[in-house]
Amino acid sequence: MDIKLPRLGEGADSGVVVNVLVKEGDTIQAEQPILELETEKAVGTIPSPAAGTVAKIYVKVGDKISAGQPVLALTDGAGTTAPAAQTPIASAPTAAAPARPVIPPAVAPVAPSVMPPAAVPVHRAVPGVPIAASPTVRRLAADLGIDLTRVPGSEPGGRITLADVRSYIQQLQALAAGQPAAMPVGVAPVAPVPTPESIDFSQWGPIRKVALPPIRQTIARRLHESWTSIPHVTQFDEADGTALMGLLKQHKAAFEKQGVRLTMTPLLMKCVVAVLKKHPVFNASLSLATQELVYKEYYHFGIAVDTEQGLLVPVVRNVDQKSVLDLARELEQLAEKARQRKLTGEEMRGGSFTISNQGSIGSGHYTPIINPPEVAILGIGRGRAKPVARDADRVEVRTMIPLALSYDHRVADGAQAARFMVDLVATIEQVTAATVGL
Repeated sequence: MDIKLPRLGEGADSGVVVNVLVKEGDTIQAEQPILELETEKAVGTIPSPAAGTVAKIYVKVGDKISAGQPVLALTDGAGTTAPAAQTPIASAPTAAAPARPVIPPAVAPVAPSVMPPAAVPVHRAVPGVPIAASPTVRRLAADLGIDLTRVPGSEPGGRITLADVRSYIQQLQALAAGQPAAMPVGVAPVAPVPTPESIDFSQWGPIRKVALPPIRQTIARRLHESWTSIPHVTQFDEADGTALMGLLKQHKAAFEKQGVRLTMTPLLMKCVVAVLKKHPVFNASLSLATQELVYKEYYHFGIAVDTEQGLLVPVVRNVDQKSVLDLARELEQLAEKARQRKLTGEEMRGGSFTISNQGSIGSGHYTPIINPPEVAILGIGRGRAKPVARDADRVEVRTMIPLALSYDHRVADGAQAARFMVDLVATIEQVTAATVGL
């Protein structure tokens, strides 16, 4: 029998083989792992649904495979096909991905070559205003390589629907076939923006092409969706972290005796959670479908972790209920799992607020991008010694920490973000061992 790749989870239908755990001639048991598969931001094992002898392996490391595709053939050891197991194949753990819309049969993916230079209209007329379209429409457009700024919307306010995308694709296909297509009234044809696919870079010198790994594809897609669908604003400030640094130095040795490395991040997490309780709008999610703001009465922080494969964001749950020691230990464990690609999808879901601390790298101010469906993210830079005026006639050298709060402007106004930042700066500057539970 042929063992086929099962459906991997909600909205997930493919992955990349990172390890083949058996070889031809091996005798395997039911539920024995046969593959390791990378999908979205998680790596999971695929078990065999039946026992038998591996007669043939159809895939190799690096292959991208889809649900329903044969991965190996099994015999019963006597050269006859092994019977199919009655139990379903277990799914590999994956990060949850939203279900993708079904593309109508008459609509094929649009290749750049079917977009004639003089026939593709630009619809968006207001620079900086996000295109009005649902996440489903945006995802479909991204999958098909369609620029939504060129799609006229039929709904009030120019909102783009799936029907609008389908009509636009049919228009492009008609143009590619040499047939006349109706142009929207009042829209002038323009030349397309050059894309890397349309340019031969080798004409200017040597080049090297490297396939984008699945994790980078996921990061690119999600950040593009975030940036194009959420009106980002970033509030910048600095906090005097001298007291915080003092606590770190004071308690670092005691933590090491318990096998835990104390860093600035868990201390800052305790400061942030105290401020979020005063400003709950930044610990919420916006539902456009119901026009409701969902306030979360839990504090689950996504913590950005830099890995060789890309940025991963495991979630630390119930930050307000845990001690600094517990947070430091959990952060260390999650960061190690992230670097080894052993995080499960569940460990990267359910965040209510995200912190990205680039202090260890040496960065200063930067603009972090919101992690939907959250509405805010805090970027933290490296603390640096600076001369600070304390009184009219006194200057001291203090450790100043750069802070950057990016937030969804549909949910919060500048005044609310300013108040959040003022309170966060004050909390950091006035921190004591008691306030963070040390």
